[in-house]
Amino acid sequence: MKVKNSIFAAMSLAFMLGQIQPAPAQSRTDGAAASAIAFSTADFGMGTKRSAAVALPQARVTPKTRSATPRPTKAARPVKFTVATGSAWMHSDVPAAWKKGYRGRGANITLVDSFGTTYRLRGTMSGRSETLAHGGWTRKQASMVALNARTFAHDFSRSSTAVKLQSGFNVMNLSYGIFYRASTGDVGWKAQESSLISYAKTGAAVVVKAAGNDGVAMTAANAAGRIDLLSRDLICARSAIFVGALSGNGTTSQRASLASYSNFAGANSTVQDQFLVVGVNSRATGLMGTSFAAPIVSGYAAILKSKFTTASHTQIAKQLLDTARHDTIAGYSPALHGQGEASLSRALAPASLR
Repeated sequence: MKVKNSIFAAMSLAFMLGQIQPAPAQSRTDGAAASAIAFSTADFGMGTKRSAAVALPQARVTPKTRSATPRPTKAARPVKFTVATGSAWMHSDVPAAWKKGYRGRGANITLVDSFGTTYRLRGTMSGRSETLAHGGWTRKQASMVALNARTFAHDFSRSSTAVKLQSGFNVMNLSYGIFYRASTGDVGWKAQESSLISYAKTGAAVVVKAAGNDGVAMTAANAAGRIDLLSRDLICARSAIFVGALSGNGTTSQRASLASYSNFAGANSTVQDQFLVVGVNSRATGLMGTSFAAPIVSGYAAILKSKFTTASHTQIAKQLLDTARHDTIAGYSPALHGQGEASLSRALAPASLR
C-alpha cells in the first residue's frame, strides 16, 4: 500500500472526542484506501479546555460522540517549578538526577508532533496556566525533564520530509499515531515515518512512542476497528520504546495503577519487552494521555546520555527497559505494564553500561 504525501498534513480531532473514524475510501484500490488514513495525535493527549475544531482539508473524519478517554480531573493549584524540586507532576528521581549533574547535556530530543495548527490545549506544567499546541506541550515537557538537552520541533502537520538526525545522540519523541483498519498490510511509508522506523531498527536514535489511549493491547484494534500502523511497524525495532501511562508516579508504599485510558502491552512478548509505563499526573497539569508519558521517557533517555556519554542509542534504550521496577505498580503484570515503571534512579545507578 502506498501512502500519499497529502495525508501527512492532517491532524485528527481525537483530542476533542477521543475516537475518530476515517471516511471510507472512494474505491478499493490501495491508493484510494491510503487517502483515508488519519493521524490520531491527540487520541494521545487531551486537555481540560479545548478550542473550536480545526479544519481538516486532507482527510475527512467522522468523530464519534463517545470518548474512550476520561476527561482530566480538575488541575490542582499550580506548583512553581524549581531546579531544586522540579514540578508536581515529576517523579522525585528527576531533581535527584539534576542534583548529581545529570541534566541531558549532549543529547538532542526531536519532538515529531503538531506545532502549527490553531488547535490548543490549556494546562499547567511549570507553575502557571498556558495554552499551547500539542507539540508545544510535549516539547516543553521533554525540556523540563532534560534541562540541558537540545530540543527540536518537526511539525508533521506541515511536512512529510525525513526527520533530521542531529549531530550526536538523538531521541525521537512520537506522541502521535497513524490509524487505519486492522487488516492493513505493508505500508509504503513516505520519508517522515520511514526515517523514524529506520532509526529505530538500526539503532540510530532512541525512538520513544506513546502507546495510545484506546484502553486496548498495543496490537489490538480499537473500538473503531483501527490499529496504529506506526506502532505496529516499530515492533521489534532495536531502539524503540513504547510508553503507557500510570495514574501517577508509583512508590512502594503507594503503588500506581495503569491509567484507565492507556493502551497496554498485551500478550505479545516482543511488545512487552519494549514497553514501559510512567506516571501522568493530570491533577497537577490538567493534561492527560500517553502523549504526556512519552516525553518523560525521552527526557530520561537524554539524562542517561549525560552520564553514560559513550553509550549507544540501543544501550540507553535497553538500560531504561532493563531497570524498570515492578514494586511501585499495583497488580504488576507484563501483559499490562511491560517491563514496569521507568526508574531513572535505577537506570543511572551503574558506573558504566555494557
